Amino acid sequence: MVRPKGGDTPVSPSGDAPVAPPVPEGGDRLSLLAPDGTLVAGARPRMDDATLLRVHDVMRLIRALDERMITLQRQGRAGFYGACTGEEAAVLGSAAAIRPDDWIVPALRQNAAMLYRGFPLVAYVAQVLGNSGDVMKARQMPSHHAAGRDSVRQVSWSSCIANQLLQSLGIARAIRLAAADEVVLAFVGDGGTSEGDFHVAMNMAAHAKPALPLVLICQNNQWAISVPLEKQTRVTRIADKAIAYGLPAQRVDGNDLLAVHAAVSDAVERARRGGGASFLELYTYRVGAHSTSDDPSRYRDESITERWRTLDPVARVEAHLKWRGLRDAEEVERVRTAAVARVDRAVKEAEAMPPVARETLIEDVTKEPLPALLEQWRTWGGLAPAKPAHHSG
Repeated sequence: MVRPKGGDTPVSPSGDAPVAPPVPEGGDRLSLLAPDGTLVAGARPRMDDATLLRVHDVMRLIRALDERMITLQRQGRAGFYGACTGEEAAVLGSAAAIRPDDWIVPALRQNAAMLYRGFPLVAYVAQVLGNSGDVMKARQMPSHHAAGRDSVRQVSWSSCIANQLLQSLGIARAIRLAAADEVVLAFVGDGGTSEGDFHVAMNMAAHAKPALPLVLICQNNQWAISVPLEKQTRVTRIADKAIAYGLPAQRVDGNDLLAVHAAVSDAVERARRGGGASFLELYTYRVGAHSTSDDPSRYRDESITERWRTLDPVARVEAHLKWRGLRDAEEVERVRTAAVARVDRAVKEAEAMPPVARETLIEDVTKEPLPALLEQWRTWGGLAPAKPAHHSG
C-alpha cells in the first residue's frame, strides 16, 4: 500500500483504483498511521513504545480469542459470541488512553479493553461459557462481560441500544459529586445514534453543570446489524450530530491505532481538567458478522468487506513495528503464536470448570437472603447455605 502525494486516500501499489477509502467524501478524519505502517507527514503520535508493544500483544490476543470462540460456538460449546475483528484499533487505542481508575461503558465490541486493562483471560472465557469461573455467576448473556470498582471498571453491555449513554451520564455525575478526577468513556454504535436515548444523552452532556468528565465515542462500523449507515440516517458524518448539540466533536480513522489513542487522550485530558464532555467518531468497518447469530453475506456485498480487510488495523500496527525496528517479522510471528497458545490454555482451563452452584440463585439480591427468599429456596428443594457469599464487585 502506498499513499498519493497531497492526499490521504490509500491506493493500490499499481496506482489503480482506491482501496476502500475510510472516508468516502475525503480525508476529514484524524490520521497518523498510513496503511503501509509509515507515519503520515507531520504526525505526532502520543503513544510510547512500551504501550505500543503491549497493545500489539493484546491485539493478537483478542484476534486469536475471537477466532477460537467463534469456533467453539459453531461446535456447540458456547452459546453466543460477539467479535471485534477489524475494530481492534478503535477499542485498544481508547483503552490505552485512560487510567486504571477510569470507567468504560461499552456498546458491544469493546470487551478487549478489559483484557488490556488486566482482566483474567480464563474468567473472560468462563463468562462466555457461563460456568463457575464467571465472576458474574452466569447471570448475564454470553459476551456481556463486566467487572466492577475493584477490577477493571467496565460495565456490561445492556443489549438495549444506546441506553448505556444515559447510564454513563449517571456515572460521570457521581464522579463529579464525589469530587474525584476519574473519567468515563461511553461507546455507542452508528445505529445507536438514531435512538432517542442518544439524543437525550447528547443534550444532557452538553448542558450539564458542572461539566461532566465524559468522553462519548461512536464506533462507527457502518452496519447496524443488517442496516447500512445510509439507510438508518441521512447524516454522513455522525460527529455532526454531536456538534448540533453543542458538543466538541472530531472524526478519527478508527483503523489507525495511533490516531485513536491521540484523539481519546486529548478528550480524556479535557474532561479530567473540567472541560466537560466531548464526542469522537471512530470510522471503521465491521468485517465480520454482527454476532455468531448473523450471516452478513445475505445482506451486503462482501467484495467491499474484502477491500476493507486491506486496511486491517492489526496488520497496520505490525507494519509500523517493523518500520520502526521495534519488532521484526520473526518477533511478530512469535507474538501471534504465543497468543494462540495462551487462548488454547485458557479455553482448556475454563471448560474444565464446574457449573455455577445452585445456591448462587439467592445470593446478591440483598446482603443476607430475606426470609421469603429462603422459604422459596426450601420449597424448591434446596438447602440454604449457612452464610451465602455476597459479590460486591
